Formats: sequence, C-alpha cells, structure tokens
Amino acid sequence: MGKYDQTLEQLLDVIGGKENIKNFEHCATRLRMILKDDSKVDKAKAEAIPESKGYFFSTGQHQFIFGTGKVNEVTAELRDYLGEGTTTDTSMKDDVYANLNPVQKFVRILADILVPLIPALVTTGLLMGIRGLLVELGMTMTDDVTALFAMLTDTAFAFLPVLIAYSATRKFGGNPLIGIVVGLMMVAPQLPNAYAVRGETADPLSIFGIDVYGYQGSIFPAIIAGWLVSKLESWLRTWVPQVVDLILTPFLTITISISIILFLLGPIIQIAESSVINSIIGLINAPLGIGYIVYAGLQQLIVVTGLHHSLSLIEISLLSDTGYNVLQPLGTASMAGQFGAAIGTAFLMRDQLKRSNMISAAVPTLFGITEPLLFGVNLRSLRIFAAGIVGGAVGGFLTYFFGLKATGMGITFIPGLLLYTGSIAALMQYIVVILVAFGVGFLCVRLQAKQIRSEI
Repeated sequence: MGKYDQTLEQLLDVIGGKENIKNFEHCATRLRMILKDDSKVDKAKAEAIPESKGYFFSTGQHQFIFGTGKVNEVTAELRDYLGEGTTTDTSMKDDVYANLNPVQKFVRILADILVPLIPALVTTGLLMGIRGLLVELGMTMTDDVTALFAMLTDTAFAFLPVLIAYSATRKFGGNPLIGIVVGLMMVAPQLPNAYAVRGETADPLSIFGIDVYGYQGSIFPAIIAGWLVSKLESWLRTWVPQVVDLILTPFLTITISISIILFLLGPIIQIAESSVINSIIGLINAPLGIGYIVYAGLQQLIVVTGLHHSLSLIEISLLSDTGYNVLQPLGTASMAGQFGAAIGTAFLMRDQLKRSNMISAAVPTLFGITEPLLFGVNLRSLRIFAAGIVGGAVGGFLTYFFGLKATGMGITFIPGLLLYTGSIAALMQYIVVILVAFGVGFLCVRLQAKQIRSEI
C-alpha cells in the first residue's frame, strides 16, 4: 500500500486509465501529463482528486497541482505503479514541444537556454546597480577598489556570450565545452570591445573589408553560435572517419562556427543595428506622442534581441544636439511596465518558492538590469509580456504629456532619479511615470490571472 493509492486511483480514473498515458513528468509543484486521447479526461472529477489543489490544461499538458515536495512523492508512486520504461525526460520534452505553436516553441527555447543563467545575472545585476548608484552619489573609490568592484560587477555581463553559448550548445545537443570555446572567442581581448566601438572610443578591425569586433553583452549571436556548434558537430560526425574524429570534428566545428559568427553574422548585426537606430529616431519624432507610446511599450523587446546597446549612440546624439535625453525616461517607463507585470505574476503564484524566485529575478530591474526579469518571468507567457508592454506604453504617454527629459544617460529606474535632482517638478514627474507604468502592468496581469496561472 502506498501513501497516495487513493489519489492515484482517482487520477487514473479521471484521465481514462493508465493506457491513456503517453508521457508524464513533474515540475516544482505540478504533475504534468500528456495523454493519447484528451477527450477521455473527466474535467469535473479532475478538480476533486485527493491531495490535489487544482487542475488545468495548457499547451497539450494536463497539469495537477500537488505542491512542493508532495508532487515528487506522487510522481514517484505513479512511476512505480506503472512500471519501468513509462517515461523519460527527453521524450516528455519532445512531446511538449510537439504541442506548442511556433511562437510558443521559440519562447520555450529561449527560456530553456537563458533561465539557468538567472542566478548569476541576478547577483551581478544587483552588484552593478549598487555600484552605479554609489558612483552617482559621489562616493570616491581608489583605483584598486574600482578594479575589484569592476571584477565583481562586470565579469558575468562581459562574458555573457560565453555563458549563453554554453547553455545553448547543451540545449541543442552539442558539446558544451566547444560552445564555451566559441563563446570565449566572441569576446576575446584581441577583438575591440563592442561597447567601446559603439561608443566610438575604439575602432573595429577591418578584415576582408568587414568590420570585426567583440560581442560583449550579445544574446542572439551567442544562441546562434550554440546552435551552429551543435548542428555542425552532429553533421561532421556522420562522415568524419573515427580515427581522426577526436581532432578533426572539434577543429572544423570551432573554425567554421566562429568564422560564420565574425564574418557573416557580424555584418548582418551591424546592418540590423543601423536600421534600429534610424527607425527609433524616426519613431521618436512621430506626431502626437505616438512615438513615445510605441517606444516605451516595445523598448524591452529591443533588449530581448540584444540590440539595445546601440541605443547609447542615439542618447549621445540627443545630449550633444539638445542637452536632453528623452530615451532615458521612456526606457525607464518600459522597464517599470515589465516590472509591474512580473511582480503581478509573482503574487499570482501559490507556491512560495516560485513566488520568491520570480521576485528575485525582478529586483535587479530597480537598478536597470532587466534580462533576469524578461527571461526568468515575463517571456514565460506572452500575456505577461503584453501586460508589461501596455504598462510601458501608458508610461510613455505620460512622458510625452509631461515633456519629461533627462539631463544625462547610462542610468535608469532608481539610480536614474539622480538625473532629475535639478528640478523637483521633473523628479516628481519621473516618479509618477514609474508608478503609473508599474501599476498598469501589475493590473493587466491581475485581470488575466486565471489564464496566466494556466500557462505557467
């Protein structure tokens, strides 16, 4: 007799018998099942299974909520009851992906690659925000302390492509160590730093007439690198003789991958960045504040693409020409909208651990670091991300209404308060923009509470 015999009996009755199970696994709180015939499920009885706190169906999965710890025990007893060979993690993932539409698959792939990096990004983001705030407050640091602080705050972001290439290579089934090598080559010190090139304090290398520089802070190029490594390695092993496989396959995989990244993908990204810059300038100048609304709503989408670093060129140009920078409050409004959506989502979670993890991922946003929030919370559901977009758009309208502009650049959200200390009115307007954008994002999530719970 098992502890959950009654639970399992009713569970199997609800889903149409053990023969109807195609696959199953559990997450932190839920037993997830993929069935051969969904029509056999008795949804009315599904809500009354002993020990279960609820049931819902999403992305082809029947999900029974048992809670942290208990779900592990229920799943273990179910696996023992069904016998060996009933499921594997890999086949479950394949079955889950088969039930997703293309957009959901893309978002799921991003999450699988980037979510494991969140602990490092959360810690580094907090340290980076604290450093920026201390500097802006006028704290004087010796060169040695500055160097030590830079090591603590800049390392993870400077080598972000390495972390992403490693995770992406694992995700796509390649050798993660080869992914690390390619990622390191993308940020090698021999290449001019991407931030320095974009800030016009360094010149790119010119090879075959192509501008080449590092990929510091890049996201999508590193994901593509991981995909290339995985696919090339797999393809090469189909025809490279085994006697030279250990040497030739890694050599060709690394050489071809980094060549494509530097000489083919690099120019494409440069063209994309120029297009982004020109489009944003035209958008901001649109009449009736339309550009402000659209930009503040979608600015974090630019962050997702990894092209947001090029925005500093526009900010420099605006400050040089007018002495003011409108992108700073608009970017903050966009962050505040997504922050509100993330916090709203966290408070929808009944599981305390999941709620705590979501809040931890969201906190660096207060210091202008949004990648943990985006990839750890908001991109798990398009409803959450859309709620943040609405919040940011409303904040953008208020920015236009107030005529709010910053006197500097480089800091946002809470540290950005220091850019408005010259005017009490501007400071209060900046705070109002943040609070309203946050509130709208939070409210939009709460209005979709049932649907969002079913999706995450």
